[in-house]
Amino acid sequence: MGGAFGAREDLNLHIHVCLLALHTGRPVKMVYGRAESFTGHVHRHPAWMWFRHHATTDGRLVRVEARVLLDGGAYASTTPAVLANACFFAVGPYRVDSVKVDGVGVRTNNPPCGAMRGFGAVQACFGYESQMDRLAAELGIDPLELRRRNALETGDVFPTTGQPITTPLPTREVIDTLAALPLPADETPSDPRRLPGGTGLTTPARAVRRGVGYALGIKNLGYSEGFDDYAEAEVELTPEGAVVYTAAVEVGQGLVTVLGQIARTALGVSRVEVRLADTSRIGSAGSTSASRQTQISGGAVAEAARQLRDEILADFDGDDLDDRGVWRGGELVADLAEVASRKEYRRRVTFRHPPTEAPDEDGQGTVHADFAVAGHRAVVDVDPELGLVRVVRVDTAQDVGRVLNPVSVRGQIEGGIAQGVGLAVMEELILDRGVIRNAGFTDYLLPTALDAPEVEAALIESEGSWGPFGAKGVGEPPTISSTAAVAAAIRAATGVDITRVPVRPQDIVGIEEDP
Repeated sequence: MGGAFGAREDLNLHIHVCLLALHTGRPVKMVYGRAESFTGHVHRHPAWMWFRHHATTDGRLVRVEARVLLDGGAYASTTPAVLANACFFAVGPYRVDSVKVDGVGVRTNNPPCGAMRGFGAVQACFGYESQMDRLAAELGIDPLELRRRNALETGDVFPTTGQPITTPLPTREVIDTLAALPLPADETPSDPRRLPGGTGLTTPARAVRRGVGYALGIKNLGYSEGFDDYAEAEVELTPEGAVVYTAAVEVGQGLVTVLGQIARTALGVSRVEVRLADTSRIGSAGSTSASRQTQISGGAVAEAARQLRDEILADFDGDDLDDRGVWRGGELVADLAEVASRKEYRRRVTFRHPPTEAPDEDGQGTVHADFAVAGHRAVVDVDPELGLVRVVRVDTAQDVGRVLNPVSVRGQIEGGIAQGVGLAVMEELILDRGVIRNAGFTDYLLPTALDAPEVEAALIESEGSWGPFGAKGVGEPPTISSTAAVAAAIRAATGVDITRVPVRPQDIVGIEEDP
């Protein structure tokens, strides 16, 4: 189906289709054209943010004040939840005792906004990481060292909610790992496709300036604020192997692969089929969002498979189970067909993450079940006279809990970084009194293969998360701080105080907009 990136959490044409079907008594299909899709489908919330950071002369954060204003567009459907996340993560992965954050979401006559990969944390990250670079420059401290001195880790109190962090949060290790990754050779590319001007030959090699920028991001995993987050899954043993039933939706993120892996590992049988069933066959698995399915649905599959394995071994007084059957003392006591014929071996499990609670009127409480932190380092080449940018490389270190499928994890990371680059330097809706003026891919620019940066990803594993085998969700963190890192690199290359994304040519060369 391709990625959803949050957009399927909101309703748009569904209501019209249902009303038409009720009115006509017939099946109805509705298809948006490209321009209609731009208008009718939700987009990431535009944000206006104001920050003030207070610190001691040695760089210890003392207080952070922030105001966040989100344009919810028409209907403002998920704006309260997106705004809550933007406010929860307005400080970033840093320790600070005194915090004041005010957030406002507004309904406007602009196109509708809703869930989008990162869910409010992307906007906040650009704000607080811009501030951390400013603070480092003011204090004369290396930007990474400033972040290291204030790194939020397990055992600390989350600054905006007051909840103790009990799950692994290796922020300092992410920083140190990112700093140790080698930088690319500082040489001007001879291939014109690798220059900021591309094949238009607008940028001579001698005009290029290179910049390096860093950013850290943090995001919750799973639903928050007291929402009952759960998934049901069933594992059945057959003579041919095992079958997993789940209502979790595969949208291109590799869920079928990883659920099969989890079942094979927990049950001990390698032949596993994952069947995507609807909720007439199996209980809900919730939405494919919030970086939750590997942890929640994966947790349900792991527990169902473990319980089923224990039941089978107890029935046959065995000590191992594999594709051949049950083993005891090194001898096969029953083959798989015999085991499956003895009775119906089927376990259904509902898995929930640790409980959360709705925040009080000051935003305090055990609001989130888990966190993940990631860091990005961007290398950019800039033509400062024309304001053209090429993102050369974006390297990352990411907290992943436990890697279940390295190829899938790296695919999520590379795709998330590509989205972060798009937001940083090209993707923007041009609005004129609520009307989109660039509702097509001719004028709304997306990164292509030629725009994709080189990527090296260091995966930081740690024990203790509640996901299956200690895994954490990995889908959103790659997008959160990659945008801020690209903006920081542009600042480093040009000396221009970049205060918005996407960064346009006029922002770099200092052309004033018409009022």
